[in-house]
Amino acid sequence: MRDFHVYINRARRNNDPESLTRAIPYAQTLGVRATTMNNQCRFYLPPQASNVGNPTLPALHGGAIAGFMEVSAALYLLLSEPVPHIPRVVDFSIDYLRAGRVQTTFADCEILRRGRRLANLSIRAWQDHPDQVIASARVHFLFKPL
Repeated sequence: MRDFHVYINRARRNNDPESLTRAIPYAQTLGVRATTMNNQCRFYLPPQASNVGNPTLPALHGGAIAGFMEVSAALYLLLSEPVPHIPRVVDFSIDYLRAGRVQTTFADCEILRRGRRLANLSIRAWQDHPDQVIASARVHFLFKPL
């Protein structure tokens, strides 16, 4: 647990969210990547065969999209909190709006409400243009101190 605290602080200090994605095995399995653009953290999921759900279309698996969005929200929360906490998912709700093609998928996160023990975030996933959202989600996290 202490090592994870070091990863979080280093990622914040160096403004390097990508280093944090490499520290989380589930993010590595999905292929989640992160970058900072205009002082805003943006997450993306490059296309890979293991995330394909329907090879005939081809389209991304809904679970891969949901997992990508959930991991992105947790990483976003870790990077934006002044005191490191481990966010635990209390509730996750996703709306699939259109098929996710097998191409790079992006996610933008926003903290809607932050309390002492809970946080509510909104996540939007898109591919070609930010206005053409393929899925939107809401997640509630409970904080557990490191």
